[in-house]
Amino acid sequence: MVSGVAAVPADALADAGELLRALAAPVRIAIVLQLREADRCVHELVDALDVAQPLISQHLRVLKTAGVVRGDRRGREVVYRLVDDHLAHIVVDAVTHVQEGK
Repeated sequence: MVSGVAAVPADALADAGELLRALAAPVRIAIVLQLREADRCVHELVDALDVAQPLISQHLRVLKTAGVVRGDRRGREVVYRLVDDHLAHIVVDAVTHVQEGK
């Protein structure tokens, strides 16, 4: 584990910043929380979040580019899942933190 920021290479800090920016939209946070529960296809996310399909697809594309989610084709559908649980912990901790202050 890194003990201080000075020990972290600049490119790792930049990559972490990009990752946090990818998570910085309410819909993307909601998608991560949904995928934490179970793998889902686009129409399941549309139904669960009550957000239009093109918008869900756009947010999934951002999350996929950032390495947060992965899509696996199953027949005619693509099922999305989180790449790892570390990212879900970041989102859950952030949501818990803001809820504690209310």
